[in-house]
Amino acid sequence: MGATSTIDLSKSQLLILQRLKMRGPQSVKILAKQLDMTTMGARQHLTELLHQGYVSQTQEAHQNRGRPVHLWKLTKTGHQHFPDGHGLVTLELIEGIRLGYGEDGLNQIIDQRNSKVEELYRQRLDACPDTLTDRIHCLATLRSEEGYMAEMRLLPDGWLLIEHHCPIVAAAQQCQQFCRSEFTLFQQLFTGTAQIERVDHLLSGARRCAYKITPLATG
Repeated sequence: MGATSTIDLSKSQLLILQRLKMRGPQSVKILAKQLDMTTMGARQHLTELLHQGYVSQTQEAHQNRGRPVHLWKLTKTGHQHFPDGHGLVTLELIEGIRLGYGEDGLNQIIDQRNSKVEELYRQRLDACPDTLTDRIHCLATLRSEEGYMAEMRLLPDGWLLIEHHCPIVAAAQQCQQFCRSEFTLFQQLFTGTAQIERVDHLLSGARRCAYKITPLATG
C-alpha cells in the first residue's frame, strides 16, 4: 500500500509526525520545546492528528517528580505517512523469482544487487575524510538519501547508526535476505576498522533499526 495522503496536514503537523518517527513517543511539553511552539499550539496540532488517526496517546508515564504525563506516538496510519519505496509490484516480483528460481536463486539476485550497492557506497565513502567518524557520517547521509531517515549518535565507546524508517520494509518482510545483506554490507564497509552489531531490528519488533559501531583496537 502506498503512503497515506497528507495533503490536509500543516507544516507544523508534518514536523510533529517526523519528530515522533525519529524520537519515538514524546510528551506535549517536549514536542513544543523541540519544535519551538507553545504547549497549547502543540496540543491543538496533536488533537487534530489524533482525530485523523495519525497519532495516539500512550498510558501515563510516571516521572521521578511531578504529575504523570501522557506520551504521544504514531499509529499505523502515522507510520504509513513515510513511504515504502517497494510496494506491491516488488512483492510480486520477489514471489515470482522465488517460484521460478527457488530461494537460492532469489538470494543470489539480492547478493548481486548488494555487490553493486557496496561498490557505490565505497566510492562515496572513499570521497569522505579518512576518520571513522566522518565515514560513518557519510554512510548516514547516504542512507538518508535513500529514505532511511538515518542519523549518527556518539556513544562512550563508539557510535550508533540509527535508521528511523525503512523504505523497503514490505520487501524485507517478504524476504529477510534484504536485512542480512544490509548487515553484511555495513560489516564489509568497515572491515579492519570497526565492529558492527545490530542492536535494534524493525522486523524483530523494535520501532527502528540501529547498529552499534565500535572501533577496533590498534597497535
